[in-house]
Amino acid sequence: MNTMQLQRCHCPTAAVRVHSKAGNRFAVAATKRQAGSATLLEFPSEYDTAIRQAQLATKAALADGLKLLEVEFPVSGLAASQGDGDGQTEMNECMAYLRKFMNGFADQAQATRVFFPDNVELAIARSGQTSDPSAGRRAMDATFGSDCDFRMGYLTKQSAAWAVLGMNFGNTFQPSDLVKPDDAMFVVAYPSFNPREELSATRQLWDAAAAPADRPLIIFNGELDRLRGGYYPGLFFPELAKLTAEFLPKVEAAYYIHNFKGTRPGVLFRAYPGPWQVLRRSPIDPDATQCVWSSDTRPSLKEVSLDILPNA
Repeated sequence: MNTMQLQRCHCPTAAVRVHSKAGNRFAVAATKRQAGSATLLEFPSEYDTAIRQAQLATKAALADGLKLLEVEFPVSGLAASQGDGDGQTEMNECMAYLRKFMNGFADQAQATRVFFPDNVELAIARSGQTSDPSAGRRAMDATFGSDCDFRMGYLTKQSAAWAVLGMNFGNTFQPSDLVKPDDAMFVVAYPSFNPREELSATRQLWDAAAAPADRPLIIFNGELDRLRGGYYPGLFFPELAKLTAEFLPKVEAAYYIHNFKGTRPGVLFRAYPGPWQVLRRSPIDPDATQCVWSSDTRPSLKEVSLDILPNA
C-alpha cells in the first residue's frame, strides 16, 4: 500500500539451558526463572494462534494496570523479519492483522479509537482501494468498513507538500485534536512508514491525551526496535534520539516476536506476563524451535545475537 497516493515448540522451564558465563546478568536472571518451575508459553505455529496470544497478553497487561504497550510481530511469516516483504504488502498485512487483533476488543469498540499513520491510510482502511498496477497497488476491500464500531483517527495529515517533499510545512494538526472525552483506549497502527513524524505524533497523543487521563495506548507493529538498535543516528535524527531516550523506556512489550537469521537462527519471544524467551530455530526447518533461555529481564537484540544464541 502506498500512502503517497491522495503499506514451536512446547518449552517447559526444565528444557531451558542457562548460559553460564561468569558475571553474565542473563545467567543470573535465567537461573531465577528456571527455579520458578513455570511452564513457558509455546511459540505460535500459525497466525491465528499468535493473534489470540497477543489479545490475551494485552488484556493481561491492561488488567495489571499497564498503560503504554507494544504488540510487535512480523507480518510476512512467523519466521520472517519486518521488511522481508515490500512496503505496500507489509502495510496491507499489518492492517489485516490489526483488524483481527482488534476483534478481541469488540466489546470496547465504541470507546476505543484506532489511529492510522495518516489520513490517507485511514481512508483506505474505511473504504478500501482500487488496483493500480503502474503504481504497484493491488485492490483492497475495506478492513475497517461500515460494519466496524471502533472509532477512528490518524497521526499525521498529508498535504500537497508532504506528497512531494515528505514534509508538512505549516501543519499544526495534532492527533490529540481528534480525541473525545469518552474515548477510553487508543491503538496506534504501525507508525513506521515515516517514523520521525508518526512516532513523534504517537508521543504527543500519549503526553496530551492518554497519560493525563489514565488511558491505555497500544502501539501495534511500530517497529520500535529500529530506534532501540540505533538505526537512526542521533546526530541526524535528534527527534528520534529524544524519543528513544525519553519515550521508549516507558513502553511495555505485551506481545513480541523478533527473528534472527544467519548461521544461528532464532527468535526473541515474549507474551505478558510471561518471561522473555530465546528460541533456537532449526536451520533445516524454520518452524522447529527449541527454547534455550528465558528471563524476566529484556535482553537487547545485540545481546541475543552475539551472546545468547551463539552460546546456546
